[in-house]
Amino acid sequence: MAKGDKINFSTPSGFPEFLPNEKRLELYLLDIIRRVFESYGFTPIETPAVERLEVLQAKGNQGDNIIYGIDPILPPNRQAERDKSGETGSEARALKFDQTVPLAAYIARHLNELTFPFARYQMDVVFRGERAKDGRFRQFRQCDIDVVARRELSLLYDAQMPAIITEIFEAINIGNFLIRINNRKVLTGFFKSVGITEDKIKSCIGIVDNLEKIGENKVKQELEKEEVSGEQTQKIIDFIKIDGSVDEVLTKLKHLTQNLPETEQLSLGISELETVITGVRNLGVSENRFCIDLSIARGLDYYTGTVYETTLLGHEALGSICSGGRYEELVGVFLGEKMPGVGISIGLTRLISRLLKAGILSTLPATPAQVMVVNIQEDLMPTYLKVSQHLRQCGINVITNFDKRPLGKQFQLADKQGIQFCVIIGSEEAATQKSSLKNLKTGEQVEVLLIDLAEELKKRLLHKLQKL
Repeated sequence: MAKGDKINFSTPSGFPEFLPNEKRLELYLLDIIRRVFESYGFTPIETPAVERLEVLQAKGNQGDNIIYGIDPILPPNRQAERDKSGETGSEARALKFDQTVPLAAYIARHLNELTFPFARYQMDVVFRGERAKDGRFRQFRQCDIDVVARRELSLLYDAQMPAIITEIFEAINIGNFLIRINNRKVLTGFFKSVGITEDKIKSCIGIVDNLEKIGENKVKQELEKEEVSGEQTQKIIDFIKIDGSVDEVLTKLKHLTQNLPETEQLSLGISELETVITGVRNLGVSENRFCIDLSIARGLDYYTGTVYETTLLGHEALGSICSGGRYEELVGVFLGEKMPGVGISIGLTRLISRLLKAGILSTLPATPAQVMVVNIQEDLMPTYLKVSQHLRQCGINVITNFDKRPLGKQFQLADKQGIQFCVIIGSEEAATQKSSLKNLKTGEQVEVLLIDLAEELKKRLLHKLQKL
């Protein structure tokens, strides 16, 4: 770059950057999610942001993910070295586009160090080279949990997922939501029963999964392109539109199997679905939080059993706010053995963006400080520091104003940062071991002994919290 050239320092498209009040909201939500994950015994891990490209493509490039390759940029005097070495084949590297494939590689690398079933959570950043647009990012944080076993994995782990989703979103308090549950075996078995050939089932399931995005007519057109007959198409549409209460849908499915040929896989899927629903109920999840939706398939081919999508009622345009499912072969692809797993994922960056825009969530104050100790006399700074430190030791977050400026300006600074309480200590207060405590929101100002200041602040902060 020539001297004087102007540098474009704007954020690259699709790569988010957070202001303090936005980042604090993300951390607040991460704390809630982490607490729920850990309450079910999930343990944290971290995998590299960069994996070998062949690892990321072990099950093909799933969905519409565009993988970011890593291509080192060397100075001119080392360019020949780069050209000579050329990272190809097993040396080619790329940024991870999700957490599930890297989890499979992680388990393969640490197989003898882990205890199974292995339940882990990750809240890492992932990268996808898709077109950046509203609510879609090229870098975003995913909050994932998965349970992986060797050979067999109880369906009760599948049942736990809706319970975990429910606890998280009720704690975040985002309004009414619905967890839609299905089983890929149900869809696969039904497609077989109406004569869809094995080589077309996956593509047809993918078309059905897009029903909400493209509409019924487009689904019919896409199925026609797959050489599905009009009669078969109508049976498929009628099937995925089966609705009612959970029990009503299960009853309709069981009745349907009595009139269809080749229903072994369909019957197995219905049995698994019923087991999962029973487990969800036994875990105390309210009936209005979940349903059976036969159109849910999840676009990724590695899902083989239970699948989930969560919708925010009244804001369906936001899309799924948490999704996932069961897979049988993903982990085993690295080890050559059966290792079933089940998991869910919350795309937190996208979720926060959408919820803020919809007015469902609000950002937090820019600072975690709850109190400001103002500076009205430089010679009292030792007192300000001692009082501030005492409040911190009592569990209160404090900003000490080191710069002397007019009191009104200090109040404005505190208010701008969302700090409601200011501690004022002048010569007279210091001599009598007192302080003035000002509530910037109400304008109220009271006199408090320094020895009682921490307890008084805790009481007022608790009252503020209870009113939120």
